[in-house]
Amino acid sequence: MPAMRPVLLMTRPEAASRAFVEALQAAGAADFDPVISPLIEIVPEGPLPDLSDVSAVILTSASAVGAFTALGGRARGPAYCVGPSTARAAKAAGFDVRATCRDAENLVARVSGTHHGGPILHMRGEHARGAVVERLAHAGLETAEAVIYRQPERPLSPQGCAALAGDRVVVAPVFSPRTGDILARNGAGAPLLVAALSEAVAKSLAPLHSRAVAVAARPDQPAMLTCTLDLLVRAGHLETGQDGL
Repeated sequence: MPAMRPVLLMTRPEAASRAFVEALQAAGAADFDPVISPLIEIVPEGPLPDLSDVSAVILTSASAVGAFTALGGRARGPAYCVGPSTARAAKAAGFDVRATCRDAENLVARVSGTHHGGPILHMRGEHARGAVVERLAHAGLETAEAVIYRQPERPLSPQGCAALAGDRVVVAPVFSPRTGDILARNGAGAPLLVAALSEAVAKSLAPLHSRAVAVAARPDQPAMLTCTLDLLVRAGHLETGQDGL
């Protein structure tokens, strides 16, 4: 009997999930069945911030760029970004990307050391980590924030529930502690391999029974692609009985 293909369970918002699946396929991964079941929805919410007196903006997710443009915002001035996907979205929207940082820690250090202009605005979602505004203010920079999108939870789809309750190996890339918290509440009976963006994400998944949790070498999409590709290979070994875990 031929081995069953592993399931790739994607829990990011729809567009980001599909883009990640396409990136995996472009990298050569093909022997998996994707199940897209977003656990968080991105809902743009005003008011649109006024950038006329802002010397630079901080963008810590591509969702912030999408929400800004969906609300009718027109890009102007410099932007400090976290992650290459955020930087690409910001550049496409018309911002002058001054720095692409690894994470919030790296961003705070970069902005604190290089920004000598006027006020900075962090445009973000209602759920955020890193205390970016507080830390920059502590460093003496005039910094404010604008919440421009909500992130309501969504239930795991019937297909996602079936995957976690089934016999096939499931590979689940998880990109945020909040998504990890939501996923962990669902439980898992299937053999589950998790690719976590960071140690904080891995910690959020502790209540979830999993065969393995691998943390990406860096908190960015390229490292998550590498981590997920490795787990897909390991999942294939599990399905064929070559359990190297």
